Amino acid sequence: MDKLTISATANGLNYLPEYLADQEGLFHDAGLDVTAVACDPWTGVLDDLESGRADIALGGLWVPAMYAGSERELSVVCQLNHQFPMAIAVRDGGSDNFSLEDLLGKVVLAPGAGGSAPYEFTAGLLREAGVDPVGIRFVRDLSTAMLVELFTAGLGDAIIADLVTATELEASGAARIVFRHLDDGGIMPNSVYYCRTERVAELRDRITQFVTGIDTAMRLLPTVDPNTVDAVLKRRWPEKDQGILREAQRQMAESAVWDTVAIDESASDRWMRILAEGGLVRTAPSYDSLADDSFMADYR
Repeated sequence: MDKLTISATANGLNYLPEYLADQEGLFHDAGLDVTAVACDPWTGVLDDLESGRADIALGGLWVPAMYAGSERELSVVCQLNHQFPMAIAVRDGGSDNFSLEDLLGKVVLAPGAGGSAPYEFTAGLLREAGVDPVGIRFVRDLSTAMLVELFTAGLGDAIIADLVTATELEASGAARIVFRHLDDGGIMPNSVYYCRTERVAELRDRITQFVTGIDTAMRLLPTVDPNTVDAVLKRRWPEKDQGILREAQRQMAESAVWDTVAIDESASDRWMRILAEGGLVRTAPSYDSLADDSFMADYR
């Protein structure tokens, strides 16, 4: 049995296909023994790749993008999320016909301790809608937990949050979801698996087996027994309200977030353009410079 170690940036519901593949023995069936650890802080994934403690990392595409052209050469081998599963929630009293322009002049909390995507992708959507993000006061660079606590205590007019957190806020009566990136954000290669470029040849067979397991899990999710998914939810997040987890999982399952392990090249280019506009990269990296498409070609 081949072994593969993963270092992840979080323990997130959007990573469900990996967790399902592990629980249902799909990696084992593909001839692979997979071990995964979530890092806190998330930047530990880079240390783990560098030291060899991890073979591959799971996190945002923006990370390999920012390192493109540097001495830290990283290759993306497949994606786990085909869309960005976040939402914008506002305090009660917000418009029933919300548009992104309604955020102008408002204070918006945008968690950033786990990465730049919540702000940067939302800012990109604002620019695409003709709204200048400069006209919005963003509170950034703090953790989701801290900003949720502060939002509940009265700070800010809106918050950008993952679907679980946004649904929790709505269920508590503290906020109302007015915008879902899954509905209005289009295709966006969010969470991806990547490794050190120099190790691609060494890991090729194991990564190929791994991608097969992830693809199988994605195809299994729409028809799998709900009790099977519930078992994953209870094991991963025993302290969470299981009804809220199921609702967030339902929204993701009905979207395109788990549609394919293959990155859409035009969606990658769009995300890179957004990052370039935000100043996170010197020039927008091309898809070919970021990804080893050989692992994804069979899934297009």
